[in-house]
Amino acid sequence: MSSDYERPRGDPDASACSYTEYETTDHVEGDVPATGEGATGLERDVWAALYSVEDPEMPVSIVDLGLIYDLDVENEIAHIEMTLTYSGCPAREIIFEEIEHAVETVAGIDKAEIRLVWAPDWSMEMVTEQGKEALREFGLSFEQ
Repeated sequence: MSSDYERPRGDPDASACSYTEYETTDHVEGDVPATGEGATGLERDVWAALYSVEDPEMPVSIVDLGLIYDLDVENEIAHIEMTLTYSGCPAREIIFEEIEHAVETVAGIDKAEIRLVWAPDWSMEMVTEQGKEALREFGLSFEQ
């Protein structure tokens, strides 16, 4: 199903971001990452918005990177549980702002609430096949 979504392409004018300090011990349970497979209606529209958000340093969707762990839409609020590739990710605030902007432009959504979780740990195994292909096109190889 993740192949059904339009994926972003890199911005040649993108700039690096600064380090942000934060702590959290939250974790999510269940199968991760989530990709929106089987989503319908408003939830599917929110997934499409999430697929439009790319990592600021690579032209790869945050969903295809395996950063989204859960999505629940209730009372016009999109509740998103996600992780980052590592705890010191300097792009945290940029990613959050882009998610909020993309999701809150979906008709029927008033607010995006993001919960950052660290368990289970993110790993390259969480990257979708489309994400791996985008990383290869970007010039990154992670195959052994």
